[in-house]
Amino acid sequence: MKKSRLEIPAEGGRFSGYLALPDETPAPGVLVLQEIFGVNRVMRETCDWFASEGFAALCPDLFWRIAPGIDISDQTEEEMKRAFQLYADFDIEKGVEDVAAALKSLRGHEACSGKAGAIGFCLGGLMAYLTAARTDADVSVGYYGVSIETRLGEAAGITKPLMLHIAEEDSFVPKAAQGEIVAALGGREGVALHSYVGREHAFARRGGEHYDEGDAEVAHNRTLAFLRGSLV
Repeated sequence: MKKSRLEIPAEGGRFSGYLALPDETPAPGVLVLQEIFGVNRVMRETCDWFASEGFAALCPDLFWRIAPGIDISDQTEEEMKRAFQLYADFDIEKGVEDVAAALKSLRGHEACSGKAGAIGFCLGGLMAYLTAARTDADVSVGYYGVSIETRLGEAAGITKPLMLHIAEEDSFVPKAAQGEIVAALGGREGVALHSYVGREHAFARRGGEHYDEGDAEVAHNRTLAFLRGSLV
């Protein structure tokens, strides 16, 4: 496995991303879209894991316009306040543009086969949904995405496969919001929705307060099969 930083040109400047490459290339690409904690250890390890599964994995620094290089790993009360402030300051519209720029850079990398998708967690889960709606990503996967219910009007733009993992006890996505998502997206061609009974937000974040090894493994296996069905 090779690990490096990739510079990504974008409107208004350049930003970086953490890149993990498998031993055999060219390989299908996957953008790993961050939580509200930046390109931290969890996101880097997620890229490493995808690389071990045969993907060229890039985690772009989506907070570069407000706090470049932010890395929040120890979630103290002070750091949580910082993370939520970054989320409040984040420009989602510019963020989607930056995702599209990262997707272009990943596809153009010599280690990428040219096919590429996106997978995101929390804020990144919302970004994965918007990636499916607004970009030409080959496939998108969102884990416990926040505020998707406020943007269901964009579902008409989804033309490539999309998978969403929904935590039924998610404190950031109330059951009413989950119901709206299921009602709007359930049954749509190419969209797969999976709900996890009793699970809280971030149930797939290893080492986190709500981590559940069993359902995390189920979700990851579903994700790998879904990605490979579109990218390999």
